[in-house]
Amino acid sequence: MRFLLRITFWLGLVLVLLPRDKTPESEKLPQIGAADAVQAATAAVSDMSQFCKRQPAACEVGGQAATIIGQRAQDGAKKIYQIINDKKEQITNDKNDGKSDNKKAPDHTGSIALAGEGETATSEAPRDTLTQDDLALEWRGPQAAN
Repeated sequence: MRFLLRITFWLGLVLVLLPRDKTPESEKLPQIGAADAVQAATAAVSDMSQFCKRQPAACEVGGQAATIIGQRAQDGAKKIYQIINDKKEQITNDKNDGKSDNKKAPDHTGSIALAGEGETATSEAPRDTLTQDDLALEWRGPQAAN
């Protein structure tokens, strides 16, 4: 509980201390320096650390509320996880034409035959793909630097 209060406080302080544009409304507001803000923040944090000593019932209820909120967040995350998995399974089943087995759909389009389906892929491809023009050119290696 204290951790959340501290994080909220310091995040708020950082947001307040960020530079902002000058507007007519901002000129009317009281001007506070960074040193004053840090001193006030330090005093507020030390006061918060004494809060549970002054109000033990409030701290106890706050701790229970934090536990309940954490449990609800965990339950919500589980539900979201289940929804995502259910959608993923539904999409997989739709790809498998409604088959309920959990085998992964093949990762090919069928344009190239896989080994074991009819003829093998190597027997369908021509072995010599160079043209006569390609064969006529003389190969030259890299030139040596002089």
